[in-house]
Amino acid sequence: MSEGDATSWLGGWEGYRVETIQRRADEGREVWIFLGREPCAEMICDGCGQSVDRVHDIETRTVRDLPILDAATWLSVPRRRVLCPCCGPKLERLDWLDRHARVTRRLAESVVRLCKVLPVKQVAAFFGLHWSTVKDLDKRALQRDLDPVDLSGVEVLAMDEFAIQRGHRYATVVIELHTRRVLWVGRERSREGVRPFFDLLGEEGCARIKAVAMDMNAAYANEVHDRCPQAEIVYDLFHVVAKYGHDVIDRVRVDEANRLRDDKKARKVVKTARWLLLRNRDNLKRPQDQVRLDELLAANHTLMTVYVLKDELKQLWRQPSTEAAKTAWNAWWTQALASGIAPLVRFAKKLEPYLPGIVASASWHINTSILEGINNRIKVIKRMAYGYRDDAYFFLKIRAAFPGIP
Repeated sequence: MSEGDATSWLGGWEGYRVETIQRRADEGREVWIFLGREPCAEMICDGCGQSVDRVHDIETRTVRDLPILDAATWLSVPRRRVLCPCCGPKLERLDWLDRHARVTRRLAESVVRLCKVLPVKQVAAFFGLHWSTVKDLDKRALQRDLDPVDLSGVEVLAMDEFAIQRGHRYATVVIELHTRRVLWVGRERSREGVRPFFDLLGEEGCARIKAVAMDMNAAYANEVHDRCPQAEIVYDLFHVVAKYGHDVIDRVRVDEANRLRDDKKARKVVKTARWLLLRNRDNLKRPQDQVRLDELLAANHTLMTVYVLKDELKQLWRQPSTEAAKTAWNAWWTQALASGIAPLVRFAKKLEPYLPGIVASASWHINTSILEGINNRIKVIKRMAYGYRDDAYFFLKIRAAFPGIP
C-alpha cells in the first residue's frame, strides 16, 4: 500500500500524509503512525485564522487516535508554530486536532458520546485512557454545549435541595417548570448558595419571574423576596404535609403510646401504626389495613383529630380561588387551636407565617413534584460514578440529563 493510499484509507489527518506505520507487540497491541507534513498544504494561524507562509518552529508530538483493528493507535505528529504577521508565533490550526490536545478530535467525540451512557471509569478502561483525561474531555464538551445557560423567557421556577454528601451536605437545583429544564445547580441551600443563580438572571431576568415553587426553606424565600419582589412564592403541598406527619402525627402517636404504657396491647397497636397513619387512605390497598386504620381512629380521639385535620390541610391547595383558600385556612386554623393538642397547636402557629405561599397555590397550580423525580435521577447519576470529585462536572452532568421539553 502506498503512502497516499494509507492516508486516504486511514484518513482524517488533513494536511498530513502517512510516512511509516509500525505495530508494536512488545507494548501490547499498539499501532504507531508517523505523519509527515504535506508540502503544499496551506498553513492557517490558530489565532486570527489568516493564511500564513512562514514557519516559526516545529515540535513533534505524540497523539492518541481512535483504535485501528482493535489496537491502540498513536500518532507522531510534527506540530508547527507559524509566524503570523498579526499574532506572532502561533500554533497552526488543524481541523482534526485541537490546540495543545493529546487526543484527536474524533477520539474526543467518541469518548464524549460514550460518557453519555457509561461512567467515566468504564469509558477510560475501554479506550485505555487515564480517568482524568476522559473526565476533562467530557467536561469541556458539556461546558461547550451548556454554557452560557439561556435564561431568556424564564418566568416560573421551582427550587429544591438534594443531598450531595453524607453529613447533611446539600446542593440546590433550580428548574424551569414549564419545560422541566434544569437551569442551575449549586452547592449549599443557603441564601448565599443560591445567590449566584439570581446574579445569572440579572435585573431583567429577575423582573420576569412571576412565581417560584419551593419547600418551606426560609433562605430560598428570603432571596426570592429580595431579588424578585414581584414573584409569588408557592409552598409545596408534599413538603408541608410531610412536616405535618413528622411534627404532629408522629409526635401525637408517641405521646399516646406513652400514655397507654399500662395497657400493653393498646400501646402496641398505637406504637406500630406509624406508616398506617402517615399514608393516605387511598394508598391502603389491603382491606385489612383500612379496617385496622378505622378501628385505631375510632378507639383514639386524639389520633382521629390529627388524622382528619391532615386531610383538611391538603384541601388548602385545592381551592378555586385565593378567597376560598383563606376561608379554608381560617376554618382549619380554628379547629387546630380548638383541639388543644399541643403538637398540632404548635404546628398551626408555625405554619401561619407561610399562609401567603399556601394561598398562592390557588392562583399558581405549581409544585415541586417534578423536582422529586429529578432528585431521584440525580441519585442514579451520582451512584453510576460512585460519587463525583468535581462539583462543576457533576452539576454539568445533571444539567445535561435534563435539557427540557422543547
